[in-house]
Amino acid sequence: MQRRTKIVATIGPASEDESTLRDMMAAGMDVARIGLAHGTLDEAIERYQRIRWVSEQEGRPVGILVDLPGPKVRAASFGEDSVRFHPDSTVELVVGNDRSTDSVVEVDYEGLMDDVLVGDTLDVGDGRVVLDVIDKGGDRLKVRVIHGGVLSGCPGVHIPADRLRMSTPTPSDFVALDAFIELGVDMVAISFVRSAHDIRRVGTEPHPRGPLLIAKIETRAAVQNLAGIIDTAGAIMVARGDLGSECSIEELPHLQKQIIQQCIAGGRPVITATQMLESMVSRPSPTRAEASDVANAVFDGSSALMLSGETAIGTDPANVVRTMDRIAQRADEEFDYELWAERLAELRMTDDSTRDAASITDAMTMAAWRAADGLGISTILAISGTGFTVRSMARFRPHARIIGLSHNARTVQQLTLSWGTTPVLVKDRGSNEEMVRQAVAVARDRDFARSGEIVGILAGADNRSRSANVLRLERVP
Repeated sequence: MQRRTKIVATIGPASEDESTLRDMMAAGMDVARIGLAHGTLDEAIERYQRIRWVSEQEGRPVGILVDLPGPKVRAASFGEDSVRFHPDSTVELVVGNDRSTDSVVEVDYEGLMDDVLVGDTLDVGDGRVVLDVIDKGGDRLKVRVIHGGVLSGCPGVHIPADRLRMSTPTPSDFVALDAFIELGVDMVAISFVRSAHDIRRVGTEPHPRGPLLIAKIETRAAVQNLAGIIDTAGAIMVARGDLGSECSIEELPHLQKQIIQQCIAGGRPVITATQMLESMVSRPSPTRAEASDVANAVFDGSSALMLSGETAIGTDPANVVRTMDRIAQRADEEFDYELWAERLAELRMTDDSTRDAASITDAMTMAAWRAADGLGISTILAISGTGFTVRSMARFRPHARIIGLSHNARTVQQLTLSWGTTPVLVKDRGSNEEMVRQAVAVARDRDFARSGEIVGILAGADNRSRSANVLRLERVP
């Protein structure tokens, strides 16, 4: 079985050269993530252009996801070397963004002295170092190291989101957003979303005219407002790093499952992220616990799995992608497709703009799943201008491969995130009948289906249809 769960890999200093990008694409990278929390905007734009160029040279669609940093509080750089913090040592935190040391950590948040209280516990670097605030006075906080560890670069400093007096997205986010929209970016992740209002503030055109907006669930407020966020966003990311700091650690596994289930019920792709193969930053193979984490994220129903530092700064990014590819593919083979689809069949698709169209598409994709399952059909051709039909089909997790065909190039790029979907760019033939003929020909010519094989086809009755209201079963000539 071909791997169905998609892989998102972060591009950084270790993976930004053309050779490594080619190796990562060959290894199974479906979406390349560019994080804007590190480096300059110009560097990020260069990475974007290089990824796009290599993808075109390789002749395969690779989506590009730009991750806006949002109101993330970070320590100033520790320089070229890593710095170790020892348990029970004391450190001072001050406002600044010049340089951090093992005795004074500068933090790039003006509200530090007002919003952090004595007795607070601060996670730094996704919990690699944990600090206890023991005193505050003047322009600095005095903290004691509860849990020691090694920090490098510009690690995040977690301050409870409900105390931060910073909006999402930030002014600098909007500057970066404008630059990447002009370049035609496929997807944009919004950090520290607290409600649907934060998504609406982005103000981009709906996808596919604009980028697919991905809401990162990493605050307690986002969990509480999850239904509205799912209804407004194009996709969701379970950002377990900051979410694990906002919520107690024992809550996190349950929250992951809950968020994923609600996303799939709502027809939204969902990415599970953070520390999935973290040890592979420096090691050639993952821990047994990491392998189980990847597999369980697949069993939970994740549309995609994300690699962060493993590919951005790791010693062998392509090997990390190959490793995740193997684990995810094996987990896909063991996934309980029948139980999943039967359970999902009781849920109704939600869509924020076309409730009637959503109901029709929901019914048609359910019918396609039942037909494919009952007849043993191995290929479903989903013709869609916006990708909505394809995403609706993908949520049923059919045994059949989904071929998402669209005449819209950006839709094709955005479908790289959708579970089990091979996106294909086709010509706009105008009539429904011509689009169906083209889809069947593409399936045959690209070996998605053999001559004589029956395929399922989902499409609109005409090019004005807002929903998939035609399901056909055809034999490939």
